[in-house]
Amino acid sequence: MVVIIDYDVSNIFSVENAFRTIGAPAVVSRNADDIRRADRLVLPGVGAFPDGMRNLARFGLVQPLRDAVIGEKKCILGICLGMQLLASLGEEHTVVKGLGIVPGRVRRFRVNEQMFPVPHIGWNDVSPHNSALLQGIEHPIFYFVHSYHLVPDDPAAIAAECAYGETFAAAVERDNIFGVQFHPEKSQKNGLKVLENFLNLPSPHHA
Repeated sequence: MVVIIDYDVSNIFSVENAFRTIGAPAVVSRNADDIRRADRLVLPGVGAFPDGMRNLARFGLVQPLRDAVIGEKKCILGICLGMQLLASLGEEHTVVKGLGIVPGRVRRFRVNEQMFPVPHIGWNDVSPHNSALLQGIEHPIFYFVHSYHLVPDDPAAIAAECAYGETFAAAVERDNIFGVQFHPEKSQKNGLKVLENFLNLPSPHHA
């Protein structure tokens, strides 16, 4: 069972629809029992890091997510803000603790904003580094909308990079933990392939 975490962010149902398109109906839930029963978890999100963490805490989802991913080794896919919330800390407006699943910080683009307006919005090329999520994608171009990005403590966790005034992590992968800064649900056939690849990953907690 795929569970999409519902914590009052705006792209939940477009993500659900993308899974339905590839023939993999997902359950949208903020119930800790569903998280425990899930085979795979998806943490989508649009908006600010502090608001995202506040909502996860308000719905009592922080510890169930940590238990499922760190303790039980369930596969998780963070999307956009959802990927950022996997980090240890976010630096948006103020420093806020994240889920602490991917050691690292989320920071704003440090670019010449006259040349590279922030937020970074639109299609951009991505360079994979042996990425499981991006397997089988001939021309990896994806749709982005963001002002902040995750900087992992361990560069080896970066599975794909993108350039927008600076190079940043477009995807992270480590064991059962996956995240993409772009929006697969808005990235047409390439995005659907990313979701298919996520579904086809081996499940470490069943190994």
